[in-house]
Amino acid sequence: MNGAVIDPSKAPVIPPFLVDVDWSNLPVVTTDCIVIGSGIAGLYTAIELAKDRQVLLITKKTLMESNTRYAQGGIAAVTAEDDSPIYHRQDTLLAGAGLCSSAAVDVLVHEGPEGVKELIRLGTLFDEENGVLALTREGAHSHRRILHANGDATGHEIVRALSDKVQSHPRVEVWDDHFAIDLVTRSGACLGALVQMPDGSRTFVRGEATVLCSGGSGQLYRYTTNPEVATSDGVAMAYRAGATVRDMEFIQFHPTALSYPGAPRFLISEAVRGEGAFLRNIKGERFMHRYHELLELAPRDIVARAIVSEMEETRSTFVYLDITHESAEMIKHRFPTIYETCMRYGLDLTSDWIPVSPAAHYMMGGVKTDLHGESSLSRLFACGEVSSTGVHGANRLASNSLSEALVYGRRIAEAIRRLSPLEEGLQPEAFSWERRELASQPIVERRLKLQKVMVRYAGLRRTQETLLRAMEELKRQLPLLHSVLTRREEYEFANLLTSSLLVIQGALYREESRGAHYREDFPERDDMKWRKHIVQGRDQGMTEEISDDV
Repeated sequence: MNGAVIDPSKAPVIPPFLVDVDWSNLPVVTTDCIVIGSGIAGLYTAIELAKDRQVLLITKKTLMESNTRYAQGGIAAVTAEDDSPIYHRQDTLLAGAGLCSSAAVDVLVHEGPEGVKELIRLGTLFDEENGVLALTREGAHSHRRILHANGDATGHEIVRALSDKVQSHPRVEVWDDHFAIDLVTRSGACLGALVQMPDGSRTFVRGEATVLCSGGSGQLYRYTTNPEVATSDGVAMAYRAGATVRDMEFIQFHPTALSYPGAPRFLISEAVRGEGAFLRNIKGERFMHRYHELLELAPRDIVARAIVSEMEETRSTFVYLDITHESAEMIKHRFPTIYETCMRYGLDLTSDWIPVSPAAHYMMGGVKTDLHGESSLSRLFACGEVSSTGVHGANRLASNSLSEALVYGRRIAEAIRRLSPLEEGLQPEAFSWERRELASQPIVERRLKLQKVMVRYAGLRRTQETLLRAMEELKRQLPLLHSVLTRREEYEFANLLTSSLLVIQGALYREESRGAHYREDFPERDDMKWRKHIVQGRDQGMTEEISDDV
C-alpha cells in the first residue's frame, strides 16, 4: 500500500502512558503469552496458544462478559453444498464498500469453515435440523450460511463452551477483575502490560507476546447494543504505545435495537429480518422499497439511515419491526431469547409490532494488523473487534465477526510460535509526565457528556460542522489525560476519550460517504479520491493507504 503523510500536527496529543510508574520497584510476573480480553477472540486464541505455551488471560470483569456473549444472529461460514467461498467473498467485499483487504477476506472465507468445525470439537452445540447444521440468512448474504445456537443465543453458547475449556486448561491462568492499564514497550517491541490488581496495586506482566482481544467501542455512544465493558481499551492502549490504528471513522450502527421506555437497547437480531420480518413506520407503512432493492435485507448502514429518515419524517423516536405474519411456533423456536426479553416488557413478538431504532453496534476499524494479526508494534497482536485485519472494510457483513476471531486467533498462535525469544534483561522504557490532581467532576458525568456528544455530532450522519463541534467539546476533557488516575472507571473514560478523538479525526478527514461513514455534506461515494484507508499513529499522525480491494 502507498502511504502519504497528511498532517502529524492534527493528531490528538496523547501521553504514552495513563499512569507513571517506577519500574524498579514494581512486581513482575512472567509468562509466555498474555491475552487481554475474554470474548471469542480471547478465549479461542488462549486455547490455541496453550497447545504449547503458558498463557495468562486477563479480563477486567469475568470470562462470560463480552460482546460475544450477546451475539444473537450467528457465525458466517460456508458449510452448505449450494454455497461456496467465492459467494461468501463476493458478499463480504460488496458490504465492505471498496475498503476490504482482498487477501484478508480470502483468508476468512477459506479458513472459516475449519474454525467452525474446531468450535464444534471444543463443545459448541449449534442448532440442527434433520441431523444437519441449521442455517439461516442475514442481510447482504446471498446464501443461507449463518450457523446459530439455541435459536438466537449463539454468542452465549460459544462463550460457554470456550470458557469451560479455558477454565480447565492446565496451561491457561485466568485473572478476573484485573485491568490492563497500559502496554509496556522498549525499542518498538511490546514487552507486556501494566496491570492493576483487584486491590488497586499494580504489576508488570511480562511475556514473549501480547494479544489484544479487548473488544469494541460501543460505549462511545449513549445508545449501544454493547455491554458496559466495551470501552475501547485495546485501541487506546495500542495507540498510546505507538501502534497504528486504521479506519476508525467506520462505526456500524445496528438498525434494530429495542426502543421502549424502561428497556435496555437490546439487540433485535438481523436474523429476524432474515426470517421475513418487515419494517414499518409509525403510520404502519413498509418503507424499505424507497431506499434499496433488497428491502429489509439491505446492508446495515442503508437500513439504519432509512430508519432515521423515516423517524424524522414521521416525527417519531422509533419504527416498528413486524414478524407477526410468521407462525408463533417458528418465532418462539427460532428467537427464544428475543421473545422472552420482549415479553418482560409486555411486548409479544408473535402478535405485536416491536419498536426499534438504530444503536451503535460494531467498530470496523481498530489496531491495524497483518494477515497473522501482528500490529505495527513488534510482539503486539490484535484479534477480534479491537483489530483492523481488513476483513470488514467500511461496513461489516453480518455474522463475519465471530468467524474472523476464530481464523485470525489461530493465525496469531502460529505467528507467535515463530517468534525468536525475547532478549533477556530488556527493560521497559522510562516515562514520566507532569500530572495534576484529577478535577472534581464525576467520571459518570464526563462519560455521559462524551456519549451524548458522539451521538449528536459524530453518529449515523455527520457534517464538517458537527464533527468540528464534537472535537471542540471533547478536547476540553483532554486535561484528564494529564491527571493522576487510579480507578478503573477513570482509565475507561481516558480510553473512550482517546478513541472518540480518533473517530472524529478520521471522520473529518474522509470527505465522502462510504459504508458506515455518512457525511451529509459529501453524500456520494468517491472511489477516485477515497478508495483508501486513513491510518493514525501517535508518532506518525495520519497517513493514507490505498485499498487493495479488487
